Amino acid sequence: MRPLPLLRLLAPALVAVATAGAAFERPSENERLGAIGNRYEEPEFVRELFRPDADFPPIATPRRGDWLMFHREPGQTFDEYRAAGFARADEQRRLIYLLPLGEFPADDAPSLARLRDYAAAFFQAEVRVLPAYFPHDLEFDPRENEFTHKRQRLTRAILGWLHARLPADALCLLAVTMDDLYPDKEWNFVFGQASLEDRVGVYSFARYDPAFFDEKRGPAWRDTALRRAGKILTHETAHMFGLYHCIYFDCVMNGANSLAESDAQPLHACPVCLRKLQHALRFDPVRRYRELHAFYRDRQWFEDADWVARQLKRVPVPALGRPE
Repeated sequence: MRPLPLLRLLAPALVAVATAGAAFERPSENERLGAIGNRYEEPEFVRELFRPDADFPPIATPRRGDWLMFHREPGQTFDEYRAAGFARADEQRRLIYLLPLGEFPADDAPSLARLRDYAAAFFQAEVRVLPAYFPHDLEFDPRENEFTHKRQRLTRAILGWLHARLPADALCLLAVTMDDLYPDKEWNFVFGQASLEDRVGVYSFARYDPAFFDEKRGPAWRDTALRRAGKILTHETAHMFGLYHCIYFDCVMNGANSLAESDAQPLHACPVCLRKLQHALRFDPVRRYRELHAFYRDRQWFEDADWVARQLKRVPVPALGRPE
């Protein structure tokens, strides 16, 4: 396996030695449009979905402590992505597998069934939940975190284990766990880690529960935890299709250096990243938005449902079946 990038992570212990470099400069409007590529290569009924409007604000200027204050991101245009030849869905590899690592108690963990349904709508692919694997207490290089005093497992050890078990028909294999994670002994913790080339990843939902920090759960904590889990699941899975962090628009593919920064980011993919996903997975963007709209309405995530409805109203298709 090649070195695995650390994606969407938080590491307060390394702030002092992070890659400071030059200050991040937001791409210009022309650079943002250039990153989308030539929309007129696409069929008329979908090209409007790749046109940025007020629902796709430019990426915000990073504030103190934000991801882009410490990580020099190169960006990745659609044309660069397409030329790189990352993995695409085909007849042989078409399934997304979720593998629970350890217990997923109903009172503490996000619903795997709902995460499966969300990922299926987001990626327009079949998602299967595999039987859980229960690691031994000494497996995957466990340690006690010096700040939380909670057990953590090493992501690199898990990723190597997953790579050897990748099903032949898998687009990717994703391990999900309620155990906290760390990617290296020098790091405090990581939300998740994925390989851009080996199509495996592991994500922890442990820190999405206030109880992890010995704090009181609010009345909406379960819904918030599901939203956070869905966001990291789609973000990290997209990395496995070759998508880099987005530096062009507010986007689910932005990097995040804290839970607060992640919470402020949207669930949706910007026009650049949506076009990459459509290229990789060969889906119908209109059908995708309709299925996401149904999921958001079912969860009563009404602002997200309204956002999707606005996108669909831009498409020149018959009004029958269009969300109102």
